[in-house]
Amino acid sequence: MLNVHNISVSFGGTYLFEEMAFRLGGGDRVGLIGKNGAGKSTLLKILAGTQKPDSGVIATDKEVKIGFLQQDIDFEQGRTVLEEAYTAFKDIVAIETRLDEVNHLLATRTDYESESYHNIIEEMTDLTHHYDVIGGYSYVGDTEKVLLGLGFTRADFDQKTETFSGGWRMRIELAKLLLQSNDILLLDEPTNHLDIESIIWLENFLKSFPGVVIIVSHDKMFLDQVTNRTIEISLGKAYDYAKPYSEFLVLRQEIRDKQLATQKNQQKKIDETERLIEKFRAKASKASMAQSLIKKLDKIDRIEVDEDDNAVMNVRFPAGVVPGKVVLDVENLSKSYGERKILSDISLLVERGSKIAFVGQNGQGKSTFMKAIIEEIEHEGKVNLGHNVELGYFAQNQADYLDGEKTLVDTMTEAANDGNRSKVRDMLGSFLFRGDDVDKKVKVLSGGERNRLALCRMLLQPFNVLLMDEPTNHLDIKSKNVLKSALKQYDGTLLLVSHDRDFLQGLSNVVYEFKDQKIREYLGDINFFLEQRNNQSMRDFEQDGIKVDAKKEKPQSKDSNKSDKTQQNKLSKIESQIQELEKAIRKADFQLAENYEKYANDTAFYADYDKKKNQLGLLMTEWESLMEG
Repeated sequence: MLNVHNISVSFGGTYLFEEMAFRLGGGDRVGLIGKNGAGKSTLLKILAGTQKPDSGVIATDKEVKIGFLQQDIDFEQGRTVLEEAYTAFKDIVAIETRLDEVNHLLATRTDYESESYHNIIEEMTDLTHHYDVIGGYSYVGDTEKVLLGLGFTRADFDQKTETFSGGWRMRIELAKLLLQSNDILLLDEPTNHLDIESIIWLENFLKSFPGVVIIVSHDKMFLDQVTNRTIEISLGKAYDYAKPYSEFLVLRQEIRDKQLATQKNQQKKIDETERLIEKFRAKASKASMAQSLIKKLDKIDRIEVDEDDNAVMNVRFPAGVVPGKVVLDVENLSKSYGERKILSDISLLVERGSKIAFVGQNGQGKSTFMKAIIEEIEHEGKVNLGHNVELGYFAQNQADYLDGEKTLVDTMTEAANDGNRSKVRDMLGSFLFRGDDVDKKVKVLSGGERNRLALCRMLLQPFNVLLMDEPTNHLDIKSKNVLKSALKQYDGTLLLVSHDRDFLQGLSNVVYEFKDQKIREYLGDINFFLEQRNNQSMRDFEQDGIKVDAKKEKPQSKDSNKSDKTQQNKLSKIESQIQELEKAIRKADFQLAENYEKYANDTAFYADYDKKKNQLGLLMTEWESLMEG
C-alpha cells in the first residue's frame, strides 16, 4: 500500500534521518516512536505529501486516500459541531444536493413521456444507488456515534465550533478523519487532548480499522493496545519490528545484546589475527603469511551494534520549607461559567506529603479546580492554604506562557534569582538543551521541547506543594519515565491531573474522581480506584458507562419509573448526609491538627467525633446497598 524508499532529511548539514526505508500494507498499525526532535512529525508530513524529503521516494498504490491528523487546525467560523463533522462526507453531501434538485424537477415537470423526463428518472436512480453505496443512509448515525465516542454530548452537536477549546476542536478534526474513507491514517499525538474514556473508544476503533495506521504517541498503554508494529527513529536511523511498543523494547534489547556478544567474539578473533600479523611481519620467511592474514582481515564484515540514544533529562523537584500538617483546606467550592455549573459545593482537606490523582472525563472540572486553588479564577467557597505552603503550578498549556521571541537562556535567566542565576546553563543542559541550543528562540522548539523548557523553568523555585495539570503532554516516553521517577522521589505534596494510565500507576495514594459537579474519594492509587469500582481495567470502566447509558435510554414502565425515582431520592438524601458528615469530620481533623492540646482531654469532643464516624459508616453501607440494588 505504501513504500518508503531511502528517504533522507537534513537541517543545517545534520541528518534528521538518512536513507530510511520500509513498506506498509493493510492491517499494519505502526507506533512511530523516538525522542522529541527525532523527526517523527517530519516523517508524517512527508508521508502525507505536505513536505518533501531531500532525497528518496514515497510510492503508494493508485487512488490510495491518506488522512493526516496534525496539531494545527483551522475551522471555518459559524459552523456547528455536526456541520463541521459532516464536511468529512463531501461526496455524499454533493449527491444530496443534486438529489434535491432532481426531485424538484420531477415534482414540477409534467412531460412524463418525454425523453428528457426519462433521463431525469434514470439520473435519480443512478444517484440513489451511488448514494446508498457510499453510505448516504448511514453517515448521520455514524457521525453521531463517533462524536459521542470522542466525548461529545448530543447537546454539543448544535453548538458553534468556535465556542470549544482547542482540545475539543482537535476532537472534531479527529472525528472527521475517522469518518472519511481513508486507506491510511497518520495520527500525530491523537490522545493528547482526550480523556481516558475517549482514549479507550479510539483504541477499539483503530483496532478494527482495515487500512494502515501510523501513530506518533507517547502513551505507552495506548501503543500497546493498538499497534502491532513499531518503528523507532533514533540517531538518524529507523528500527522496524513487528511488535507493539513494550514487546519491541524487549526484542530490541535482546538483539542488541546478541550483537554485543557477537561483536565481542569477532573482536577477539581480530585481535588474535593482528597479533599474528605483527609476529609474522618480523620474519622474512613469514612475510607472505602476514600479507595473507592482512587480506583476510580486510575482507571481514565488521559487526556493528545498533546505537541507542539514552540521553534523558535530569529532573529533581526541590521541596522547599516544611509546611504545616494540613497544606490545603477547600470549603464548599463552586464554579459556574454562565449558566453551566462545573463544580458544586466541593470540600477537600489535603495533608502534608499526600500524593493525589484527579481523574474523570474532560469538562468535569479537574483543571478548573486547580485554577481555583491557585486563585487564577473567581469562585464561590473558600480555599485555605496551610502554614508555610509554597504552591507550584504546572498548567496544561504551560508551554504557551513562554515568550516565543526570547531565547532559552533568556527565558530561564529572567525567572532566576541571585542564588541560581549562575546555574541556568547547567539546568538547561540537564534538560538536554546543550551548546548552541540555549541560544535558540523558544518559537522554534517542538511541543515536547517547550514542555521540557517549562518544567526546567519551574525548578528555579522550590515548592512544597505541586499542582500539575497534564504535565506529560508532548513529552516522549523516556522523558515521561524520568518525570515520573522525579515525582515519586518528591518529598512535598502532589496534586496531579493526568489521562495517562501508565504514568498515573504508582504515583498517588489517593484518587478523586470528578463527575457530575462532585468529587468522590478512593484511598489508593489508580489500580485501587479500578478495583473499588469492581473493574479490572479502564476498559471495563468504560463498558460499565456504556451499560449505564443503555439503561437510561431503555423505555420503562410507569411503576418502574416511580420506583427508580424513589430510589434516586433516597440516594440523593443519603449522599447529602454523607457529604455533611465528611465535612464535619474533616473540620474536626483540622482542629486536632492545629491545636491538639486543646482537645486532648475533651471527652465530649471525642464522643461527638466517634458518633459522626459511626453514622458515616452506617450511611455508606446503606448507600452501597442501594447502589447494588
